[in-house]
Parts: sequence; structure tokens; C-alpha cells
Amino acid sequence: MPSTVKGVIARAKGEPVEVVDIVVPDPGPGEAVVAIEACGVCHTDLHYREGGINDEFPFLLGHEAAGTVEAVGDGVTDVAPGDFVILNWRAVCGQCRACSKGKPWYCFSTHNARQKMTLTDGTELSPALGIGAFAEKTLVAAGQCTKVDRDASAVAAGLLGCGVMAGFGAAVNTGGVTRGDSVAVIGCGGVGDAAVAGAAIAGATTIIAVDVDDRKLAKAKHFGATHTVNSRDEDAVERIRELTGGNGADVVIDAVGRPETYEQAFFARDLAGTVVLVGVPTPELKVELPLIEIFGRGGALKSSWYGDCLPSRDFPMLIDLYRQGRFDLDAFVSERIALDQVEAAFDKMHEGTVLRSVVEL
Repeated sequence: MPSTVKGVIARAKGEPVEVVDIVVPDPGPGEAVVAIEACGVCHTDLHYREGGINDEFPFLLGHEAAGTVEAVGDGVTDVAPGDFVILNWRAVCGQCRACSKGKPWYCFSTHNARQKMTLTDGTELSPALGIGAFAEKTLVAAGQCTKVDRDASAVAAGLLGCGVMAGFGAAVNTGGVTRGDSVAVIGCGGVGDAAVAGAAIAGATTIIAVDVDDRKLAKAKHFGATHTVNSRDEDAVERIRELTGGNGADVVIDAVGRPETYEQAFFARDLAGTVVLVGVPTPELKVELPLIEIFGRGGALKSSWYGDCLPSRDFPMLIDLYRQGRFDLDAFVSERIALDQVEAAFDKMHEGTVLRSVVEL
């Protein structure tokens, strides 16, 4: 029988979010209903509210979430009621050309639940990233559920569902950071700090955090940065070169996604080094680089989508690192809030005073 629960929606572009009653249908074939325990407030949710993703209002916001499977539909075998899961927004198909080549993290045919959640008047909701987890329950494709150890805190575990995984994966999966590498991370919000942590866990020996906010740089040191650079006060490219013997870093990660930060990343890398773009640019932004420099420097210019992660592989591994005390997921949590405090959390996000506000249900 369908459930009526509380959820946070964005009804129209730029309007404050609302807590309303939503209807969650019983799971159909290949679907699961998950009782949400915690969900992080991500910049992507704000982009949805501002119409920066598309105009398919109303949106059911929230996607960095963990919870317990309540029910599953026909054909679901990987998860069962009672399983503690982290939600992801890329349920792989297993059949497309990327999956067939053994690279399911590039799956070209990811999917979500087929049924729609609605308002009580029948208006269909568009769930953020196919999840919609600022709600007491949500409906997802079963492949969007990754079972992990129940001992993990839901508040911390849910953050792997988006920003933390994106940053960690940008360093480890996309950038291929390994023992002895030098790494620079430009932009030290949640994604950038996760990239710093990933580089540290992978064995990088020089990890340079770059930002314009000393508070964020101090936080980056907690996650493993060996050096910090405030690019308001000094030239980031020159300083990164100084700290790497005049060469530039082996891997430079742009966690901002603006032309000026990408250019910094490009010129701050060593010959044959790697640039990873994980910060999400807006559609109108363009970057201009001398083609001879792209040719002459060699190496690789990569983009990292969701940290090139495979949730079934990466989420349990990161939870194990967390439980071993090697990956401080708790440090990403700036505050725990209720559903009716999401709008205030967006304001704090603008002010740069939080890494993550987390809705706890």
C-alpha cells in the first residue's frame, strides 16, 4: 500500500523549499522503498532549486543518503528488507557498451525507478538525481542501493552517495594517485577535502590544498594536506611549483570548475602530469589554452564524473576505511538538522560556513 510521508520539495525556480506530504508507491519490479535515516545537503540540491539542472518542477530534493530497505519489488535479489544501504544515482545496466567492456563506472544507460512519487493531489515529482531523499521514505531502482555495514553512522555514510565519493574518486580512481605522488587540490569544500583525504590514503607524500578561505584550508589540513596556499594572497601556480621542486604536481584536481581554476590546474602540473576536473561548471563557461602547451606538456586532461566510482565496489571499501579509523567521514558533518531546516542550510552553504549540513530523520 502506498505511503504518505513528509518530504522537502522545490515548487518553482528560486522559491524557498517546502516540507509537504508526498506519496511513495509500493515498489514495482526492480525497485525498492528505502526508509531514509540521513541525507546531506549538497550544492546540487541548490542547483535544482535554482533551475540550474532543468525545469521539471516540482523537485523532491536530497540525494546524499543512507537508510534501511523497507520493501523490494519483483526480481530484486541484491538487497532485501532490513538491509542498511547507501543510495547512489548511477544504477548500472550491465549491458551497455561500457559495461560490456568491463568499465561499468562509465555505464551509458544508468537508470532510476520507473514509477513516480507524487504530491497528494497526484502531481508527479522529479526526484533529485533520481533519488529524492529529503523525505522519510523514497522510491529508487534497486541498483541504486548499495548494502554496507550496519555499524556505520548513517549521517556519515550517506555522504558517500555524492560529494565525498566524487572527491575521493577524483583522486584515487580518475587521477590514479599512488605512493609518493605530489597532488594539488584547488577548492577545499566537501569535494576538495575528500580529494585531499583520498590522496593521503593512497600514499601521496606532498598534498597541497588551495583555496581563498583560511578556514577551509585549516580543515583541509585535518584531512591530510601537507601544505596550504591561499590564492588570494599568492600565485597558486608559482607556489605549487615551489613546493614540488620547481616541477609542478603529478596530479592537480580542480574541485571548483571555473576557467580560472582549470587554468591554474593546467599550468600547476608537472610534465606528463594529470589534471582532473571534478568541480561542476555551468554551461556557459569556456576555457582557452594554448594548443602547443596541451601538446608539449603531455600527460592527461581528465574529467571525473561521480569520482568514476562503482558503488558496489567503492562504498563498502570506504565504509571499511571509516570503521578502521582511516577515513574521517564524521569530520565532513558540520551540523545535523531537521527537514524543515534545509532552506537555512542553503544559506549557510552560500556563506561557506559548512562542509555539510545533514538532515537526520
